[in-house]
Amino acid sequence: MTSSETLNDLARNLRWDWHAPTRALFRDLDPELWDAVDHNPVALLRRVDPSRLTDPEVERRAETLWQELQSYLEADDTWYRRETGGRDDDEGPLVAYFSAEFGLTECLRIYSGGLGVLAGDHLKSASDLGVPLVAVGALYREGYFKQELDGEGRQTETFPVADFDDLPLRRVTRADGSELRVLVPYPGRTVSARVWRADVGRVPLYLLDTDVPENSDADRRLTARLYGGGQETRIAQEILLGMGGYRALQEMGVEPGTYHMNEGHSAFLALELAGDIMRSRDLDFEAAADEARSRCVFTTHTPVPAGHDRFSEELMGRYLTETAHRLGMDLDQLMELGREEPGEGPFTMTVLAIRLSRATNGVSALHGAVSRDMWHGLWPDRPVDEVPIGHITNGIHVPTWVDPSIAATWGVDPDRMGIDAGTPEPDAGRLWEAHGRRRRALVDYVAGRTGVQLDADVLTVAFARRFATYKRATLLLADLDRLDAILNHPERPVQVLFAGKAHPKDQGGKALIARITEVSRDPRFRGRIVFVPGYGIDVARELVQGADVWLNNPRRPMEASGTSGMKAAMNGVLNLSILDGWWDEAYRGRDEDTPAPGWAIGRAGDQVRTQEAADRADQEGLYRALEEQVAPLFYDRDDAGVPARWVARMQESIRQVAPFFNTHRMLRDYTQRYQAEGQAAPSPTARAPSQI
Repeated sequence: MTSSETLNDLARNLRWDWHAPTRALFRDLDPELWDAVDHNPVALLRRVDPSRLTDPEVERRAETLWQELQSYLEADDTWYRRETGGRDDDEGPLVAYFSAEFGLTECLRIYSGGLGVLAGDHLKSASDLGVPLVAVGALYREGYFKQELDGEGRQTETFPVADFDDLPLRRVTRADGSELRVLVPYPGRTVSARVWRADVGRVPLYLLDTDVPENSDADRRLTARLYGGGQETRIAQEILLGMGGYRALQEMGVEPGTYHMNEGHSAFLALELAGDIMRSRDLDFEAAADEARSRCVFTTHTPVPAGHDRFSEELMGRYLTETAHRLGMDLDQLMELGREEPGEGPFTMTVLAIRLSRATNGVSALHGAVSRDMWHGLWPDRPVDEVPIGHITNGIHVPTWVDPSIAATWGVDPDRMGIDAGTPEPDAGRLWEAHGRRRRALVDYVAGRTGVQLDADVLTVAFARRFATYKRATLLLADLDRLDAILNHPERPVQVLFAGKAHPKDQGGKALIARITEVSRDPRFRGRIVFVPGYGIDVARELVQGADVWLNNPRRPMEASGTSGMKAAMNGVLNLSILDGWWDEAYRGRDEDTPAPGWAIGRAGDQVRTQEAADRADQEGLYRALEEQVAPLFYDRDDAGVPARWVARMQESIRQVAPFFNTHRMLRDYTQRYQAEGQAAPSPTARAPSQI
């Protein structure tokens, strides 16, 4: 192979995103161009000076890394093989993982936030562990929007059109070389979808794309934007994902043992599976649904009622009447599969997923409890604590999110965290030195993106997440005089970075961004508060690796998990958070004699009568924590200028968080609890409700 061929092979497998030496090779070819193409090695190789590709050192590095990639892809000593004895190649995948979004790398803009990033990390760990998994999603030509701020600090959205041939993707073809097409029924027409493949290490991700010549202009735009349009666009996209995704696997001859629905967007796949079983086994729907249920598992991600897709009977009638007839039922019977109350209300995708899955789980211990309460009505004869919804706590993919220089201080192999690496024991001196470099890099990064020069020696707090109103992005700004005293303290100054996107239709979220930028322009807060636009995987990586404190202050219990805090914690960044989602589990689940890996805002058992009272209480708790605990500890230095007690907390954060809150452990839980081949039906505490 030539050097160019070797580099192209490396670029086409997304393992480069979490394999630091391969990523460094592409960056070193042309650092400015690497940034200009959003860290896309396929686009880089098409534009870089060809002479760089024949440099002997580049050729040597590329050949070494290519050989490493082949060894990785062909390894037969994976965790899964050791754990289960493996599978023969002709047995097919254990799991088909369906998700509306996948956050794998910054150049592939088919994600909006935490749900997609979690899905991307899920695939990366499946690859590392050797879990035989395929994934299914949609390929959005315009993706999720790119965020900028106008002159008044308000969010604006642009939708750059992607050239899929310029991305680490390839078209799926038939044996004769023609493009594979999947046909999906819609009212009065059939929509055709092309299938693309992204290789995520060992895991193939198949992405459906309706932007093909045989479709109408309207149907070509079905995969234009992630979460774009109204209810009609949403139901059409979810039919494509669930039914079209199922059909794509069938067209390719892929027969998974388990279908894993990541959130309710793909739940229509269970109807398609049941219909297939009816036809192949000559069964009625009830019997076929029982078998389909035995092959599906469902992960719910939101405790916020508005976060669950609901469709009116009129919309369901237009789009699903033919499906109902194929399944031997009328529309009202189909509606009952997704209704929360018998005989009334809209069709809820989460309810369909619960009813047609053998197991349902939330994404943290607290979220599991909230979900049992939220969906208690589906089991009206059971006490709420016996509702069969469990939990598997989310995690993060360590090699993707932990800076290599931080990981190098751990004393264990970070790539094996969650398998057999043991507990990290970070070296204090090396950890503080590495963190200092990352904070300085963050300051330079912010200056490059915003033009604002921060101080690399000042305590740096970061708040970065989706700008939904319940996350209370502006809680810190409630009392500007008090905030002024905290941020501009003569001996203990603090600087705050904000980042995040509001959905284009979320005017409340947009107002929060405008408020932050307004306050940042107040003379008291210039150089102390900065909003970093363009939030995505690239911005998140810089923040979780370079901040000192990770702030999270949602209204409890509305944060299902909050994986950004895990990313920060494993980099030695201390969390300052409401006891919600994963932080409730981490903060309260430790041994009582073990120091906390950060600070809690408020107490889990606090009872307040109104939302306003809760906001005031949490605001006070946040200010007091910064004034009395966080800033004093950071600036408490020894003779060498090191905050020894702060560094001890950094070490404790890594020790406590890294072994459990990672996707290797999460994948082990899913595989062993819900997806293991030959596994018996779940226990009564994990059963789906009976057929209605």
